[in-house]
Amino acid sequence: MKRILTIQDVSGVGKCSLTVALPIVSAAQVEACVLPTAVLSTHTRFKHFTFADLTDQIAPISEVWQKEGVTFDAIYTGYLGSYRQMELIEDLIDAFKTPDNFIFVDPVLGDAGELYARFDQAFVDRMALFCAKADVVTPNMTEASAMLHIPYVEANYDESYIRDVLRGLCALGPTIAVLKGIDYGLGNLGIVGYDKRSDEYFSYFHEKYPGRYHGTGDIFASAAVAAIARERSIPEAFQIAADLTVDSIRKTYANPHPRNYGVDFESALPAFVAKFA
Repeated sequence: MKRILTIQDVSGVGKCSLTVALPIVSAAQVEACVLPTAVLSTHTRFKHFTFADLTDQIAPISEVWQKEGVTFDAIYTGYLGSYRQMELIEDLIDAFKTPDNFIFVDPVLGDAGELYARFDQAFVDRMALFCAKADVVTPNMTEASAMLHIPYVEANYDESYIRDVLRGLCALGPTIAVLKGIDYGLGNLGIVGYDKRSDEYFSYFHEKYPGRYHGTGDIFASAAVAAIARERSIPEAFQIAADLTVDSIRKTYANPHPRNYGVDFESALPAFVAKFA
């Protein structure tokens, strides 16, 4: 069985980060190993929450794994909240990277044209350097624009513009870049990716639902890294990830509940599991 290490925070209530990654990776019949960077009572979309930083545990945990001879088929990072976390995880990647595994980075920095409150451009620039360690990166347009120091364009872009952005992302170091939430103004949303090894692009579009849904980026990344570990082709892996994400939104949209808790990805898992039968 393949083994994925996922490095991100965990919330006791609210479906995102590790509470999404664990079940989705496991559902793909891949062993999910975790390195929590922080523990929260609820994720930060709730009005009140507690926060316990676990940054100081990253190096000791990594050292134990090295002593035990643990290996990983993939290392997947989500939200990282500090410069120190990036430094420590770069050391971990150096320790566990092999010619046969891959590094998957979801550079969680912002959305809808705005960086998250605790991040500034200097932090974004450090994340861009962190992404140089990655084989695969999956930013949205807000994150990609900030890392590349280009203006955020919400709409009215064309395929040529998106391809330029993807090439710019790969120039940072990654082999494969995938942009999420691409909207060419045709009434749908999709992903567009670029593999610089073959100089080839791929895309996949689906129906568009109104509103924003917390945790969907984590669903997408978790499904994609699991599908790649299960040796699906890169375009197929991201199609599988997009299908799970959209199906989760569809089920949530049809049966509304407080969105702070996240989308109904659990009901979408049977179809996802079937793709690995």
